[in-house]
Amino acid sequence: MSYELAKLPIQSLLRPISEAAVSLARLDERIARSPVGEGFLERSHFLEAHASLWVDGELVHLEDLVLHDSLRDIRAPTHELTIARDILKTRRRVAAHPPAWALSAQGLASLRGRPWAGASLGGDGEGVPDGNVQVGSIGAGVGQAKDPDNDGLGDALAAIDAVLARAEIAIEEAKKPDRVKNAPDKDPFVYDLDWDEDERLAEWQSVLTRAQDLPWVLHAIVALDAWNEIAVLQHAPWLGRLLAASILREGGVTTGSHLAAINLGLKAIPVDRRRHRDRETRLLAISRALTVAAETGLKEHDRLVLARQLMMRKLEGRRTSSRLPELVELVMARPLISAGMVAKTLEVTPQGARRIVQELGLREMTGRGRFRAWGVI
Repeated sequence: MSYELAKLPIQSLLRPISEAAVSLARLDERIARSPVGEGFLERSHFLEAHASLWVDGELVHLEDLVLHDSLRDIRAPTHELTIARDILKTRRRVAAHPPAWALSAQGLASLRGRPWAGASLGGDGEGVPDGNVQVGSIGAGVGQAKDPDNDGLGDALAAIDAVLARAEIAIEEAKKPDRVKNAPDKDPFVYDLDWDEDERLAEWQSVLTRAQDLPWVLHAIVALDAWNEIAVLQHAPWLGRLLAASILREGGVTTGSHLAAINLGLKAIPVDRRRHRDRETRLLAISRALTVAAETGLKEHDRLVLARQLMMRKLEGRRTSSRLPELVELVMARPLISAGMVAKTLEVTPQGARRIVQELGLREMTGRGRFRAWGVI
């Protein structure tokens, strides 16, 4: 599982990483100053989650992902769709936190779905993984009424009791005989019980430490290649690509305003180059993917700007109570929209939603008579 940094092909990587850095910086600057910047970032989360499944050899329809995220499914969610939703939620969490959070001890524990041993009182509950019971405010239970005369001491004591209870459970679990490390209550048909994720993660973190003096773009490229080679997590290879994007964002030079869409770039790279035995070929492929991702983002941004300008012209002369401006913002923030999404967001009837969609002139993307969806061409 060791990953050596002594013989990196620096000379052959200088030009590709320079091109990738310039392209990413250009896109980041354009997003930061753009009127459609927020919408572009929200759309990129959907596109990246969709592309991440594609890179891993799975297929999820973008329309199904958008509707599933809005709780407007038209069919039963598949296993792949559930994974795509997890990727979407994780990417949003990483983007909402400070740049260094994802690679911190708390961030890694939270993203892996593990409790964080160093969690302190008054924290944000990030030690609890998505899909489990979330603790909203420390000491405030579900359905628990607040005492108006309480000065906060009771909540603090309740939080301390909760932490002690969790610690006792963890200690008792660790003392169980014949306990397989890092694999409690796991199905051996699904999980390899000899796969020590903590050890592999420690090895990967040692690579990050040894590569910290490299340029940020090269640092992210090496981190992603090391993640793939070490195979840190059994069932979440996509997390390494998200962490590589976090490294670029932490650098602040190339992607200070957004998370790089690495998966969109990797889609354009042949799989035999991405998984080649020769490390130099793999590193060149990842650097090329970063450049392609930035160039694709620039084209998508310009397309959204033009589409917004055309839609804003249709708002001229409208009443101040018109819902069309809100619809324009919704269209900018979603790759696809449905009548149900429009009705819920704009608080109108489904019939009214279809009417204002027609007024805006959006294109129907599914070709169906029912459960239709519209988007920007």
